[in-house]
Amino acid sequence: MVGREIACESCMPMYRTISRFVTAILAAAASIGITAADAGEFVVKATTIPEMKAVFGQVESRIVVPARARIGGSVRDLRISQGDEVKEGQAIAVVVDDKLALQLNAADAKIEALNSQLTNSRVQLERAQQLRASGSGTQVSLDQAKMQFEVATNQVAAAKAEKTVIEQSAREGTVFAPATGRVLTVPVTLGSVILPGEDIARIAPGPYYLRLSLPERHAGEIVQGSDVLVGARGLTTAPGQLPAAHRGRIVKVYPEIVDGRVIADVEVEGIGDYFVNERTLVSIPVGKRTVLAVPLQAIRTIHGVDYVRVATSAGDVDVAVILGEAVEDDGQRRTEILTGLHDGDRIVLP
Repeated sequence: MVGREIACESCMPMYRTISRFVTAILAAAASIGITAADAGEFVVKATTIPEMKAVFGQVESRIVVPARARIGGSVRDLRISQGDEVKEGQAIAVVVDDKLALQLNAADAKIEALNSQLTNSRVQLERAQQLRASGSGTQVSLDQAKMQFEVATNQVAAAKAEKTVIEQSAREGTVFAPATGRVLTVPVTLGSVILPGEDIARIAPGPYYLRLSLPERHAGEIVQGSDVLVGARGLTTAPGQLPAAHRGRIVKVYPEIVDGRVIADVEVEGIGDYFVNERTLVSIPVGKRTVLAVPLQAIRTIHGVDYVRVATSAGDVDVAVILGEAVEDDGQRRTEILTGLHDGDRIVLP
């Protein structure tokens, strides 16, 4: 008996520890119960949203300008390739005509010969002036010497002008970018022989836009000014989330139906990083529908089944639901509920 009392007295510290632990658990449970009781609610309301249809749009540039050669010859230097970004006035190629060098040499030789004739004419003129001043020369000889000097002077000036034209032609062998933009095509290579006016490159300065081609049945639903969503590259999204996208606007709907397709143009800000003629997914409004949507945090998944807790007069009830796609309601991202809820249901939020 004494041994039992001693044993019980030795167990008292352990009992006190267990008692404190149980008290803490009960207090935590009580606080959890208060938190659950004070949880927020969300009232389900039927919302009308646009019915979106996913189609492919093709990126195009409103302006495509060619960089052309101003002279004929062979391409000696090519400083660009497809996809490069160029600035307006940037030298992108050099075209050389070997005949221009020969023409320059011929022009220099012609100018040198004419300068010799000009010097001789000047001497003849000075002699005629001296003879006329001394009275031994005639006026006719003086006038003839003046005429020959003027002719030689004009011939030298004309030869220098011809040389300037040749030099300018040689300088025009450098091809400059006509605008700031992206190089689409370069149809020449080093050593290519080209004629004046041929394209060295095609440059797209933008602005970029999307060209849509839709089935004829949507002709009455496509409205100019409607908002669209342009999907990110890859076209993949996480389940239950809206795709990362750019917002755009339909700026033009063409009145002619071609091969059973309606053509429309969409302007999108920040689409310059796409390639010209690249295809990307576009969601366009083709109608309206009514949905029931709840916040994402209201959905709980247990053993692969989705549940939403609904507040009723008899207490909270977990209702199994079938989820639809992610939608936007009043600027908030929510999840569409296909079955299981009704308009006006009160949802308990965690």
